[in-house]
Amino acid sequence: MSITASQNQSLSAGGRPATGGRERTVRVWDPLVRIFHWSLVLGIALAWLSSEGWDRTHEITGYIIAGLIGFRLLWGIVGGKYARFAQFVRGPRVTIAYLKDILSGRAKRHLGHNPAGAAMIVALLFSVATTCMTGWMMSWDAFWGAQWLEELHEGAATFILLLVGLHVAGVVHASLSHRENLVRAMFTGRKRL
Repeated sequence: MSITASQNQSLSAGGRPATGGRERTVRVWDPLVRIFHWSLVLGIALAWLSSEGWDRTHEITGYIIAGLIGFRLLWGIVGGKYARFAQFVRGPRVTIAYLKDILSGRAKRHLGHNPAGAAMIVALLFSVATTCMTGWMMSWDAFWGAQWLEELHEGAATFILLLVGLHVAGVVHASLSHRENLVRAMFTGRKRL
């Protein structure tokens, strides 16, 4: 959701809400979205660190991450306004146009996820789900010792790291461009109105 004309009228010249010095905020991300986000961050870090030699920890972490992904897919359908995929996932045309706006310095601020952030969420969910699924399949008798499956699992896990790097860069860019701390917002759930 981008800022509407009526919301823009209530902003002072400095881009801050005209409320006598205090910023007005609105809750955007509910507690379950925030808990999911930070749990996934910790889970991916633990899975990566336990991938060499800590097989049981790695496996348990993978199952926890798979549960988190299952929860987020469900919450993306039945959750609150800003948690629902229908609110923020856009098609390729809108996403590409938004990326062009970023490059030209004209990207609009969104109260929820912007189109580039939404595409990142979809890519991360898919990559993490692929990593979990291939890890689980490696425990099946039918795929025991299958080299191609192990390579797919490791490739998907490595791709997650690339996506995480791009995600962090996008958060830093959006925070600086729109003068708001998105990391803090993912802890508090609140963003500037």
